[in-house]
Amino acid sequence: MTAGGSLAGYLEARRAEVEAALAAFLPDPPQSPEMVDWAMRYSLLAGGKRLRPILCLASADAVGGEYRAAMPAACAVELIHTYSLIHDDLPAMDNDTMRRGRPTLHVVAGEGMAILAGDGLLTQAFLVLAREPATRDARIAARKLRVIETIARAAGVEGMVGGQAIDLASVTSTPNGRPPLELDAAGLQAMHAQKTGALIRAAAVSGAIMGGGSDGQIAAVDRAAGEFGLAFQIVDDILDVEGVTATLGKTAGKDAAAGKPTYPALYGVDTSRRLAEECLARAEAALRSADIGDDRLLAIGSWIVHRSN
Repeated sequence: MTAGGSLAGYLEARRAEVEAALAAFLPDPPQSPEMVDWAMRYSLLAGGKRLRPILCLASADAVGGEYRAAMPAACAVELIHTYSLIHDDLPAMDNDTMRRGRPTLHVVAGEGMAILAGDGLLTQAFLVLAREPATRDARIAARKLRVIETIARAAGVEGMVGGQAIDLASVTSTPNGRPPLELDAAGLQAMHAQKTGALIRAAAVSGAIMGGGSDGQIAAVDRAAGEFGLAFQIVDDILDVEGVTATLGKTAGKDAAAGKPTYPALYGVDTSRRLAEECLARAEAALRSADIGDDRLLAIGSWIVHRSN
C-alpha cells in the first residue's frame, strides 16, 4: 500500500469506525452528570487524526488478526490521549487556547470542569479495557490483561506523565528549587520517548497483542512504533516552526515562545527532517525482521513523517 489514495481510504474508514465506537464507550446522562458528559464529548469528539487508535487497529491486521478485536484498546488509548491534551492545555501546563481547530476545553468550560473531564476520560479508558471485549475465552482475557499493563505503563510516570514532567521542568524551576533542566540531544530524545512515543508504542503493541501476534511480531511492532513515535514528535516540532495555526488546528510557534527544547532548536529544520526519515527506515527494518509484510503500517509511518498537520 502506498501513502496515496488507498491509504486515505483506509484512514477514513477506520476513523469513522473509531468515532462511532468512542461515542458508544462513553456513559450517557444520568450515569454521567450532564455537565461533565458535555465536557468530555466536547474534547473527545472534536475530530483529530486518530493516529493512535488507527495504528492499534492496523497493527492487529498486520499480525494476521481481526482489527475489531482491538477496537476497545484503540478507543482506550484515544480516551487517554484526549485526557492528556485537556490537561496539557491548562494554564498550569502549556496554557493553550486552541486545540483541534477550536477553543480548548478550559476556555469554554472552566479549569475545574476541564480537569474533571480529563479525569473522567482517563478512568473510563480503563473501564473499557477491563470490560471489552466481553468474553469467557481465557486466551482473550490474558491478552486483555497484557494490554492493560502495557497501556497503564505507557500512560503513567514511566511514560507520558513522566515525559510531561520532564518537559515542564525544562522551562520552569523544579519543586526543589533547582533551575530548569537543560536537555541535550539524548535527554530530548528520552523525554519525547516518554511524553509522546510511549502511548504511540502502546497503541501499536496493544493492537498486535489483541490481534494474536507472536512474541517476535509484537516485539517488532514495538520497535517500529517507537520509531514512529519519535518521528511524530520531530515532525510536530518542525510544524510548530513552519506551520500556521489555521492548518495545525492548534497554536503555532508556542514551543519557541515558551523556550522549550525542540529538535529544530537543537539540530535545525533540515537535519530534523533527515532524522525523521531515518526513523522511518529503522521502522521498516524492524517490521521486515519479523516478516510482517503488511505495508499499511509503513504507509502510516510515511504519513506521520510527511504530514502537514
